[in-house]
Amino acid sequence: MAPQLVSVIIPAYNAVDLIDEQLEALATQDYPGEFEVVISDNGSTDGLREHLARHPVADRLNLRCVDSSDRQGSTHARNVGVSESTGEFLAFCEHDDRVHPGWLSAMVRAAAEFDAVGGSVETASINTPKVASWRIMPAPDEQFGATDFLPYAIGCNFGAWRSSLEKIGGFDESFNRGGEDIAVSWQLQLAGLTLGHAPDAVVAYRFRDTYKGTWKQMSAYGRNSVQVYLTFREHGQKRGSLKSLGLSLLGVVLLNPLVPRFIARVPRGLWVAQTAFLTGKLRASWRNRVLYV
Repeated sequence: MAPQLVSVIIPAYNAVDLIDEQLEALATQDYPGEFEVVISDNGSTDGLREHLARHPVADRLNLRCVDSSDRQGSTHARNVGVSESTGEFLAFCEHDDRVHPGWLSAMVRAAAEFDAVGGSVETASINTPKVASWRIMPAPDEQFGATDFLPYAIGCNFGAWRSSLEKIGGFDESFNRGGEDIAVSWQLQLAGLTLGHAPDAVVAYRFRDTYKGTWKQMSAYGRNSVQVYLTFREHGQKRGSLKSLGLSLLGVVLLNPLVPRFIARVPRGLWVAQTAFLTGKLRASWRNRVLYV
């Protein structure tokens, strides 16, 4: 069953510099049905609301900006976007990425068979070759979040029926700066709902393009991976093994940028990303008195 209206929801904070590319991509979608675009402004100070009010694609997109500044965090911004939207099907993307042509049609098509869906990502078209080498991502035809517990959809390319999200109470706002996409995917499945994969719904996923930005983002992801474990261990999520921790630590040592390039043939940004994730995970494990590796 096709929805009468689709709501595309974008959480945003100080997004003026990058949001135009995403809005232009949404304006050229081939989806034949009606859809709205809801920007949930999480307290921007760069004039985002004024920028959107006079944006040249505002009318073509049925574009609205709603205020989610009362609480910082992307999960809160998403929840406010949901509450202020009116569509039966909700599609989520990010302000700094770019949806591919046909993205929305592919999401809605896949959602006909599932309660929620996740799409694919590619990194080559939106990042420089150097930056694209800093993180290892699955191929577009592979489901993004394959784990030894339950699969998950990446937050920058996720969709769900409104009734499905309402069943679990929306996004868990205790998660912030990482982990919320895993949490909502697993909560949906643990509630008996289905999560499908839409390989043709592709998003160009933008990485942080500095070592400092990459470290900040990936260390937050590492910290939040521990929160995910603490939340879902009672449902069967495993903590990993000491062997895997040892291999990770060995990789950090042997592949670090101080090792000669003929030995450590990995991009420096990849080492930064992996080391930051591991550091964040170990710090959060220590703080929570739990060993999650």
